[in-house]
Amino acid sequence: MKRRDFLKNTAVASSVSLLPSSMWGMHQDKKLRTAHIGIGGMGAEDLKSVSSHQKVEVVALCDVDSTNLEAAKLLHPNARIFADYRMLFSEMANEIDAVIVSTPDHTHAPASMLAMQLNKPVYCQKPLAHHVSEVRAMRKLAEEKNLITQMGIQVHSFYDYKLATLLIQSGIIGKVSCVRAWSPKNWGYDGPAPTGADPIPADLNWNLWLGTSATRPYKDQVYHPANWRKLLDFGCGTLGDMGVHIFDTPYNALQLDVPFTVKNNCRRPNGFGYPEKNTVTYEFPATPYTTETLKWVWYDGKGAPAMHKDLKLPNNEKLPLQGAMFIGEKGRLLLPHFMELPRLIVDGEYKEIDISPFEQSGQIGEPVRDYDLEGHKHYHQFVDACLGTDTCTAPFSYAARLTETILLGVIAGQFPNKKLHWDNETARFKEAKANKYLAGNYRDF
Repeated sequence: MKRRDFLKNTAVASSVSLLPSSMWGMHQDKKLRTAHIGIGGMGAEDLKSVSSHQKVEVVALCDVDSTNLEAAKLLHPNARIFADYRMLFSEMANEIDAVIVSTPDHTHAPASMLAMQLNKPVYCQKPLAHHVSEVRAMRKLAEEKNLITQMGIQVHSFYDYKLATLLIQSGIIGKVSCVRAWSPKNWGYDGPAPTGADPIPADLNWNLWLGTSATRPYKDQVYHPANWRKLLDFGCGTLGDMGVHIFDTPYNALQLDVPFTVKNNCRRPNGFGYPEKNTVTYEFPATPYTTETLKWVWYDGKGAPAMHKDLKLPNNEKLPLQGAMFIGEKGRLLLPHFMELPRLIVDGEYKEIDISPFEQSGQIGEPVRDYDLEGHKHYHQFVDACLGTDTCTAPFSYAARLTETILLGVIAGQFPNKKLHWDNETARFKEAKANKYLAGNYRDF
């Protein structure tokens, strides 16, 4: 089945009742009934954070791994359990109000699109989808149906990142000409594709884990539960993992759209895994907060980032392990990742930052250094938006553009050190060979 056909035909029920999002505020004595798809790893954290809201009732749990289901069922004994999200929607469409999707990347769009076809608000983990075609379809459907949506980039709601956004938009370093961002994480694989097959664990439904991706033999410790991010068919590499988090604040602060060129300096493609080391260079059109064009350089893998004068710190200090540097007309702003305050650098020296205007205006609260306290904010914002008392700050209208930017860099890894030219209007590359990576085929499963 072609992806475009799947995205056009994702409804599983024709009669579904759901209060319009604008009416939720009239029914605040009611609880928001949530269904959770993918509850292992990050999915377990998502479940914990969403269910910590006092007005949430978890009514459905779905996972292809029965061990994950058993663990979650102990915490939510009244919830119904499923291995197949399609069965969840078929049997419980009228009993759920919102859906949380926390699966591997290749299942984000299939599960989210089904939920949105049923008029359900969706919280979907980052990156929003595995392919540009999916990202665009998700945004289009969410906007057509006027649905409440949120992408799971929790730091978007953290104090330090909101402060950095306000500082950049206040003009503290003038117009920004370049952003350099980095993570030494390695969600790549430069080795050969595995051969042979291993017994499928008794607690894993391998067919459902593969979902819409192509059939292949199960190999222990290669796919499930933790290494799928490294592989072309399932994840989006380090860019799709840490890149989304670290890109988010500069992207949001500078009010960027998608880039018009992208180039990835990496090893030649091996047809199975993402490169273990990438240097991705983007060019973006101007915004009110940038110079005529903006250059953005992303570094990942062991030893990242490559040293550059833009990254030199006062007193020969070491760079944070992960982070981003804004280079502006009047100085630089360093934003470590994560839960550290941004630092202003002018003429090679750190300068004090006056944040009192933001405090006095009520734009920012007190800094929090406890992830368990700060981590719930982004999830609760989604719940409160569904209940009519808040607004999501990372809806699919924003998340789709950010994810598309990430995915263009991922695709550029198939054409090492070649500049690709992107047309935002047509959603096509000038280089025709690159367009085959914008979508793919969905398997019937």
